[in-house]
Amino acid sequence: MYELVRELFPICRSITGNGVRETLEIIKKHIPIKIHEVPSGTKVFDWIIPKEWNIKDAYVKNSKGEKIIDFKKSNLHILNYSSPINKKVTLSELKEHLYTLPEHPNWIPYRTSYYKENWGFCIPHEQFKKLTEDEYEVVISSTLDKGHLTYGELLLRGESQNEILFSCYICHPSMCNDNLSGVSLLTFLAKYLLNKKLKFSYRFLFIPETIGAITWLSINEKKIDRIKGGLVATCLGDSGHITYKKTRDGNSMIDKIVENILKESGEKYEIIDFFPAGSDERQFSSPGFNLPIGSITRTLYGKFPEYHTSADNLDFVHPKNFQSTFEKYLSVIFELEEHFGGSSLSKSTQKHTKKTELMFKNIYPKCEPNLGKRGLYDMIGAKKDGMKDKMPIFWVLNFSDGENSLLDISQRSKIELSDIKLAAKRLVESGLIQPI
Repeated sequence: MYELVRELFPICRSITGNGVRETLEIIKKHIPIKIHEVPSGTKVFDWIIPKEWNIKDAYVKNSKGEKIIDFKKSNLHILNYSSPINKKVTLSELKEHLYTLPEHPNWIPYRTSYYKENWGFCIPHEQFKKLTEDEYEVVISSTLDKGHLTYGELLLRGESQNEILFSCYICHPSMCNDNLSGVSLLTFLAKYLLNKKLKFSYRFLFIPETIGAITWLSINEKKIDRIKGGLVATCLGDSGHITYKKTRDGNSMIDKIVENILKESGEKYEIIDFFPAGSDERQFSSPGFNLPIGSITRTLYGKFPEYHTSADNLDFVHPKNFQSTFEKYLSVIFELEEHFGGSSLSKSTQKHTKKTELMFKNIYPKCEPNLGKRGLYDMIGAKKDGMKDKMPIFWVLNFSDGENSLLDISQRSKIELSDIKLAAKRLVESGLIQPI
């Protein structure tokens, strides 16, 4: 697993483009994934597949012709999805397009601009402070054209049509824990199961985060009822203890299996309740699907300083951590096969009847709606603390299912009711929820 991470590490990936294809072709050497291409402009629920982005080179030169920022030295230097540019700028204009991490002055941050055309570079803050007045040559040799969103899929058929879903995201560039660790783990988990007699069927997805999950769910809506449980694989190679993020219902069979495995492991672990942010569990668990999808990680995304930075490198992950996490995922499969035999891992059907004027229904219940185009989401993505102000919106969207009042949402999320009410007001004004 570590060696596969090492092989994939140099590739510049994004939510579309040749870096994703190159990554999937390498995975295909290990397991027989099917590679799908979905054209730009395709409507997937409330979203549109964006233009395809590819990049050959990017740099900034000073007036002496010296490259002071060089994409070829680290693909994190580029604001992911940067538009092409070739111009000379002043220091003041250049600084408007630079992103740094003052709290970690020697690290390069990871930033994106998928859905708003922009350009920029990410550099260590120490370098930023040393920039002087000069005329700078800025070159970004990239393309944004009609193309495709690309993802990989493998279905291992068992005796039952009931499926267990394993998903990871392949869009991040050179960062190991988030999320080459998930890509590598699922590759070898699928490889282990190849040619084995299985009771459940197992579906593996290698998709760009958010838009990939939304796309897959949109295309495969008729298959959703077959999925009886699953896990999103991310942040699996660091030295932190195992963390399990529960499913939305919190009491599904997959929750019980994982909790039992962790209790019996003798290792330190943590179990946390579902919250409607993070990775693609929030798409699979959106109220229109409510699939019982959890996530086994080590240190949870956003909870380690190296998250979304150049410090998430090959030294930050370790083979022994991959092995330990792999064993947990494999134990889940063993438990499913031995004790449930392909039978339905049914979701709780308990209904709660509440009447309150503070209850709403999500008008776009199938996946997360596009908040950016409604002015509800910062268009510069991947900021470590970027979720804080958005969390009330995410909670209200995910739990406005006609069964949870705003008070219920406030109590479960531990967010003040006033903030939940304000989020609901903004969502009503944006046409995303309606009172019932």
